[in-house]
Amino acid sequence: MKILMIAPQPFFEPRGTPFSVLGRLKALSSLGHEIDLVTYHIGQDVPIQNVVIHRIPSIFFIKRISIGPSVTKLFLDGFLLAKTVQMLFRNSYDLVHTHEEASFFGFMLAKLFNIRHLYDMHSSLPQQLGNFQYSKFAPLIHLFRWFEETVIHSSHAVITICPALKEQVEKINTGVPHVMIENVSTEGDPQAVPANVIQEFKQQYALEGRKVVLYSGTLESYQGLDLLFSSAKVVSRIHKDVLFLIMGGRPDQLEACQHTVAQLGLEAHVRFTGMQAPSEVLKATAACDVLVSPRISGTNTPLKIYSYLQSGKPIVATDLYTHTQVLSRDVAVLAAPEDEAFGKGICQMLEDLRYAQTLGRNARALFDRDYSYDTFLQKTNRVIQLAMR
Repeated sequence: MKILMIAPQPFFEPRGTPFSVLGRLKALSSLGHEIDLVTYHIGQDVPIQNVVIHRIPSIFFIKRISIGPSVTKLFLDGFLLAKTVQMLFRNSYDLVHTHEEASFFGFMLAKLFNIRHLYDMHSSLPQQLGNFQYSKFAPLIHLFRWFEETVIHSSHAVITICPALKEQVEKINTGVPHVMIENVSTEGDPQAVPANVIQEFKQQYALEGRKVVLYSGTLESYQGLDLLFSSAKVVSRIHKDVLFLIMGGRPDQLEACQHTVAQLGLEAHVRFTGMQAPSEVLKATAACDVLVSPRISGTNTPLKIYSYLQSGKPIVATDLYTHTQVLSRDVAVLAAPEDEAFGKGICQMLEDLRYAQTLGRNARALFDRDYSYDTFLQKTNRVIQLAMR
């Protein structure tokens, strides 16, 4: 089957939705489909069998795309629309697969060209406006809500990535064919990283003799890095050998975080690596002692949670729906989003090794049962069949 996928993202960059797009492409390729991906001019070309990447024209003054809604994205989406129309006139497709706001024009073009439409819903776009502080402009939120409802009503099938979005779709239209496909990692198994590779990674970042607490991901405000740093102050008072390894972030975000760390007097206990390749994050996950997700807002499950579960390492996460729709107290420490509570949760995992190992084993068992790559492929195949039915 020939699929036209539209991704309004810098593809590929190691962050949330581009990771998800990468996973979809690999799964669809494994299932034998041919995919033309239309995306922004920014990003790294990733060789995937049966996938051809088509980019909008290079806009020389736009070299970076921030996470979340922006005027820049709206500007680039105009070029994305033009490129999509060009592709539809040049080629014959069986399915149009749209991500995020590309669905706003993708479903109309699919209808115009008499092609089936699959909507890949990574977030509730009206909610995103609130998360990224556009919430005071009510007309824009109402417009996005209308678009979201119209797209869901008009799609032949919908993919969601977590229970919160599943509930949102069912609230809007209980009849639309829908499959929840969690964003499991396709980058490898942390438990399969060789011991010598782990040792080399520890030497590279001077981790020997330290208890390593890993955070990997973006450094946006909703991720709760301020909470993590204030919690690190609590932990470092008790565990002098603790090191918080922070993987991810743009240079401007790193500068702001380093300033916060300096103000807290935590320079000896926090180390930043900046944005790293997925293979490096895999090594870090294998090398650490505790994994943390301090997110403080939003309802989507962080993509990192699935790789955290896969690692079999103890997890400490905020006790909020963004986490609890996937995590339970059987597989993770769920702490209140307060510095003392979150810090105590980390200390518990550093001190009670038997309990930490039990949570890690339970986490891996949950991953193997519900979030394995075989399950990911099966769900992908099912939603394609529903879209084409």
